Parts: sequence; C-alpha cells; structure tokens
Amino acid sequence: MQLLFESLFNGVAIGSVLLMAALGLAIVFGLMGVINLAHGELIMLGAYTTYVVQLIFKLPAFEPVYNLYVLVAIPLAFVVSGVVGILLERTVIRRLYGNPLETLLATWGVSLILQQFVRSVPLATAAGVVLALVVGFSLPLVLPAPLLEGPRARLVRAGCWATSALVGVLLAGGLASQISRIARATSRNVDVTAPQWMRGGLEWADLTLPVPRLVIIVMTVVSVLGVTLFLNRSVWGTRIRAVTQNRSMSDCLGIPTDTVDVLTFGIGSGLAGIAGVAVSLLGSVGPNVGGSYIVGCFMVVVLGGVGNLFGAVLASFTIGWLTDLIGAGRLLTLWPAMPSPLAATVKFFATTSMAQVMVFALIVLFLQFRPAGLFPQKGRMVEA
Repeated sequence: MQLLFESLFNGVAIGSVLLMAALGLAIVFGLMGVINLAHGELIMLGAYTTYVVQLIFKLPAFEPVYNLYVLVAIPLAFVVSGVVGILLERTVIRRLYGNPLETLLATWGVSLILQQFVRSVPLATAAGVVLALVVGFSLPLVLPAPLLEGPRARLVRAGCWATSALVGVLLAGGLASQISRIARATSRNVDVTAPQWMRGGLEWADLTLPVPRLVIIVMTVVSVLGVTLFLNRSVWGTRIRAVTQNRSMSDCLGIPTDTVDVLTFGIGSGLAGIAGVAVSLLGSVGPNVGGSYIVGCFMVVVLGGVGNLFGAVLASFTIGWLTDLIGAGRLLTLWPAMPSPLAATVKFFATTSMAQVMVFALIVLFLQFRPAGLFPQKGRMVEA
C-alpha cells in the first residue's frame, strides 16, 4: 500500500509539471487552433527569468528577503513570456491564421531563433530587451485614451517606445555592472537554488514528500482554477469562448476578435512562463530545456481532447502516473506474478526515457480508437 501511495504521489508530481507546461498550450492550441512549436521556448524564458530574479535577490539590498524571490519570479515570468508571446502573435502568427502548416514552420523557426538568442546574447542585455518590450506594450494601456487618438497618436506611441528603450538600456547597464555573473550567457546550463522554505521534505504516513514537488502541485492547482474561473466567470473569458465557437458571428456582434486573439495568446504564453518557474526548481536551466516538454505538452492536449481543460488535467496525471509506474519499475513490484514475456518487456522500458516511449506508444494506440481524445468537442465547436 505504501508503494502504491508513493507511486500515486510521484505520478501526480510528474503530471503537475507536465500540466503546468501544457496548460498554456491547451489554451493556444485548443481554443485558437494554433500549432505553436515555440511554446517550449516560452517555458525556457520563464525559467531564465527565475534565474535572473534569483541573482538580483542575491544583491546586498535584497538579501534580507532572498527567500521570497520565487513569489516575485512567478508574476514576472508570466509577464515576460506573455509579452514575448504577444509579440510573436502580432508579428508572425496573425498573418498565418488558417494556414496550420505555415504556422508550424514559422513557430519552429522562432523557437530556433529564441534558443540562439539565449546562447548568444548576454543575459543582462536580454533582460533589458525584454523589459523594454514589457514597458513598450504596457505604457499605452495606462495613458489616457485621448492621447492615443487623433494625429498625435503616432507621436505618443513613438514616445512610449523611446521611453521603454531607455528603461531597457538603463536596466541592462545596471545588471551588467552589478551582477557580473549574468553579464554573459553561455550554452552551459545554469542552476536555480530553491529558497530555504522549499528545501527538504514532509513526513506523512511513512512517506517523504519533497517540498518543491508540493509547491509545484499547489502552483498547478492555482493555475488551473484561475484559468477555469477566468474562462467561465469573466467578461473576456466569455468573449474568448464565443470567438472559439463562432468567430464570424462574434465579430458581427461587436466582439473585438483581434483583441481576443492577443489576449488568448498572451495568457497561454504567460502560463508557459509560470511552467518555466516550476521547471527551474527541478533541475538545470539551459537553452534546450523547453524542447524536452513540447512533445509531452501536445500529447496532453490531444489525449485530453482539444480545447478541454478537464481532459488536459486527467491526461497529464495519467501520463505522469504511467511514466512513474513503468519507468521506476514499480509495476514489477506491484505485480510480482507477471508473466515472464510481459515482465521482460517492462524491465526493458524501466528507465525514464524508455518509459516515455512506452507511454507515447500507448497514447498513439489509444488515439486509433478515440482520435478526438478522452473528451472530444461537441456542437458548434466541432464546426468552427
């Protein structure tokens, strides 16, 4: 029984990380139908944001509150990845709606660009560029509406971007001079140190539950609840669901579909940034860290049913539990009387990487019988 509880907890922990990574993709791919192969790189940006925030909190001025850096990194990672995602939507994806193959190739190219950007550009400079983008997109939102109308609108917007560029230059200079460790990025992985309150484990029923895993599970629960409440209880969530079911009718009713697209992509990308915070607490952070999650993210979305958040939750936990059950060899312990040919097969796949191969093969086999996933779309959403 103890072994079963341990397997279930590990499955939930693995599934939580996978769900955090797939939640943003479930919104972008499930609700918008956009195949975004750069989603893994948005996770990577969130992980690097956590690393930069950690180093900033090591400065003497912030050292007394160092243990709170994760609480600051979560919203910052959401904003950074969200802004980069919005920039991607406004510059590339908006011109490719309705062309899935072109969108796939374009986002794959963007993923390569982002990976090389992280390898080649000093982190201090990269932080300045990202901050400039954040300020540039945010300033028009806080300015009075009359300033953004009429003949002076272009001048005001140009002033906003000039201000954002100045802020980015100042930040890059400050980081480069005060934190020499992030003045240059390399292809070598970097490590994020968990704060004191996230170390160790909790003892429960003869089980040791790692605190970082528990924190990630809590982050996942909060994120899922937040997305669910936003989509079902807020005005913009209703508009997103309306555009998803019938874009042309929503446009006729006065719903700003272009704004809905930007908002949806921004939220999905921001959730990828939060997933990057969780990923950074589990291991090293590198330019290729997002690539190891992108296939699993698509598997979660497709297995759960495109556009169904509950299906994504169930699929991620199922994949996590099967990965732990097969990869850690617990299946042999739970079923000692297993037939020898089946036992030999289970032993062959009793590693983390091979277990993922087995799980994905089982998912492909399952999709042969239910190609629409566990919870297929119904009604108008199928016709959209």
